[in-house]
Amino acid sequence: MARVLVVEDDPDVRTALVRELGARDHVVRSAGTAMDALREVTQAPPDVVVLDLGLPDLDGGEVLKMLRGVSDVPVVIATARDDEPGIVRLLNAGADDYLIKPFSAEHLSARLAAVLRRAARSGPVAELRVGGLRIDPDRREAALDGAPLELTRREFDLLAYLAARPGRVVARRELLAEVWRQPYGDDQTIDVHLSWLRRKLGETAARPRYLHTVRGVGVRLTAP
Repeated sequence: MARVLVVEDDPDVRTALVRELGARDHVVRSAGTAMDALREVTQAPPDVVVLDLGLPDLDGGEVLKMLRGVSDVPVVIATARDDEPGIVRLLNAGADDYLIKPFSAEHLSARLAAVLRRAARSGPVAELRVGGLRIDPDRREAALDGAPLELTRREFDLLAYLAARPGRVVARRELLAEVWRQPYGDDQTIDVHLSWLRRKLGETAARPRYLHTVRGVGVRLTAP
């Protein structure tokens, strides 16, 4: 059983989703607008959000960005839009999964179960320490030599994933699958985030301290 927030502007679709998920023993709340959805997430945090993109007050892509600013709740996009570049952008922006309408209740339920299993496996994690880096995955806080690091959600996830595997070369495909939650993507996405991280760690690709690129293989994080 999970607490599910369904964000869908079509009242018939919303009612059907609430009914079907409720029949599968989930506790389901719903919202028909972006503002109502944000209010629900902050006031009664769900375990997972099912988010439609065609909302009347804000596009669902913007809602996803706003959600990621206040919560790490898993988000499953449910929409009729099926263009691949758009899917990749949403996954890069923090969506955990993506369903294209129409879909069956069984399909949605299975996707929600998979997302919730991944979230449950993450569980409480001890503080990570690599050299002067200190990373608290539960509080989502990071510091370098005692100074707090201001990181975006994706930068934090990338740094924490690498810090949990110090000294190991992590393949780009693994980063896409485990940090970006997608089986495919552009390597440039990883390069851009690594560049931003290096800047915040006070290093460059030419003169690395923590983040070392292994050409043609992946990335390794080690203490200086």
